[in-house]
Formats: sequence, C-alpha cells, structure tokens
Amino acid sequence: MDQILINVLNGVSAGLLLFMLSSGLTLIFSMMGVLNFAHASFYMVGAYIAYSLTRIVGFWPALFLAPLLVGALGALFERTALRKVHKFGHVPELLITFGLSFVMLELVKLVWGLSSVPFAPPALLQGAAFTVVQSPADGLSLVWGAAPAEVCKALANGDVTQCSTFPATRFFMMVMALAMLLALWLLLTRTRIGLVIQAALTHPEAVEALGHNVPRVFMLVFGSGCGLAGLAGVIGGVTFVTEPSMATIVGSIIFVVVVVGGMGSLAGAFVASILIGLLQTLPLTVDKSLADAARAIGWAVSPGNFAYPILKITLAQAAPILPYLLLVLILIFRPKGLLGTREG
Repeated sequence: MDQILINVLNGVSAGLLLFMLSSGLTLIFSMMGVLNFAHASFYMVGAYIAYSLTRIVGFWPALFLAPLLVGALGALFERTALRKVHKFGHVPELLITFGLSFVMLELVKLVWGLSSVPFAPPALLQGAAFTVVQSPADGLSLVWGAAPAEVCKALANGDVTQCSTFPATRFFMMVMALAMLLALWLLLTRTRIGLVIQAALTHPEAVEALGHNVPRVFMLVFGSGCGLAGLAGVIGGVTFVTEPSMATIVGSIIFVVVVVGGMGSLAGAFVASILIGLLQTLPLTVDKSLADAARAIGWAVSPGNFAYPILKITLAQAAPILPYLLLVLILIFRPKGLLGTREG
C-alpha cells in the first residue's frame, strides 16, 4: 500500500510539472491563437540559465530570476519576430517558432556543451520530504523527512515495516505548481490586468478603443507564457537532468496535454496534465500483459495466436504510448477536448 501511494504521488508530481509547462502554452494559444513550437525550448533554456545563475547568486534567487529572463526573451521574440508574421496566418507562426526551437537548441549546445550539467538541488531540497510507513501493527502512517532507521526494520515475529520515501524535489515541484495555478486564477479573475487580458481575447477592438495597447498586452502574455515554461525548467532541471535533450523529451507531450484538456482551457490543461502524469507513471509498476488479463478471465491465449505479439506487451512497456492513445481517442470522440470550448 505504501508503494502504491508513492507511485500515485510520483504520477501527480509528474502531471503537475506538465501543467506548469502546458499552462503557459495554453495561455498563449487562448490569447493569441499561436501554437508555440518553441515552448519546450524555453523550458530547457530556463533550466540552463538557472544553473548558471545558481553558481553566482545561489538557487533561490535563480528560481525567481531565471523565469524573468526567459520571459523577457519570449517578449523580445514576440516583439521583433512573431508580431511581424502574425498577420500572415498560422503557418508562418508555426514555421518561425519551429525554427526558433532549433536555434535555441544549437545555442545551448554551443554555450553549455553537449552533455548534461551538474545542476544539483539546494540542501533544503535534498533527501526525503516525507516517508510513508506501512507497519503490520499500526497500518499506514506518515513521517516528515526520512524515517529513523529503528522504525524501518524487521520485527521479532518476522514481519517487516515497509518505508517508502518521497523526494523533497518532487514535493517542492507539487507545491510550486499548485501555487502557480492559484496565482494564475487570481490574476485572471481578480485583477484589472486579468480582466483586460480576458477582454482582449474576445473583443480586442473594444479594448483598444478604451485606450489599452493590445499588441503590448499580447507581448506580455507571450512573455509570461514563456516565463512559466522557464519556471518549469528550473524545477524540472533540478529534479531530473539538465541536458540539451530535455526539450525533446517534453516537447510532444505538452501538445498532447493541451489537445486532451481542450485548446485554450486552463482547467482542461490541469485535468489532462494529472491524467497523463498518472498514465505515464502508474503502468511502470505493473509487470502484467494483456495476455495475462485475457487468461485471467478465461480466454485461451497461446503463442500461436495472431494477436499474441501485441497481447504479450506489458503495461510497463506500453506506458510511453498511452498518452498518445488517449489523444487519438479524444480526437475521435471529443475533438474539443475534456474541458475545451473550441475545436482543433
């Protein structure tokens, strides 16, 4: 039971990291109708900038400075390049952001090299955030930090107290993602700038007639979306590995999140992120195949069966393709996404 809980928490934390990434992409698309193909590259750049800043000012200042710098880079790109092709339609927008992703990747390789960099978490985030203790006598309990050695030991009757730790970096990732969700909701629903942003989404001419600079609002939204990707990069880089391929790893999956959740829906992105995080994580602990499931319900499955090569694939082996299978099902049965209001 303790390991199941840890696996669920790992899935939720992975999903919340996806939400930190996809929220910026969703914000940009809902405001500007632009699918930013370079979004994952801003995630990667955020991790590398934070790594360099950490060596100068420490991790905690870098946690706030890196997203601001990445957001400024995004705003500069929107002002100098994306705005000039925006009037020509979606294809030039896709091409220019797609090209930007390659430019950013090559620049990262030139500046920081081809291999991973040693981006270690600060002392506060090292070790375990808490330990889930499964005791034969007391059941399931929670101990903050690493449980003492005397707690996790074999008992006199031969039973064993199971202890499973949850990393502090993943716990910090979850806290930051939930704080970001709350901040975005408050910004968009409880502030003047949030009202201007939402009005510019549906009635840009009326907003401009009231004296607001709509192109500047778009620039700030694009920069903010890139800044959110940079923040995710800082946390993802310190939790996992900071390397040039990190953008490729998450690049496709965040578009799956946006489509499954619903194009332009922040709530949909949150639900889809959690769902896909669990889909990617929970099957890794299951070493059973479809053939085993078929035999359990009485179906005869033998190596001579034409479908046996597919049925013998375990859930752990199929885990990487499950989000894309979900994407196909969503596109077939609900093209608007789970909580979306527009198609495609």
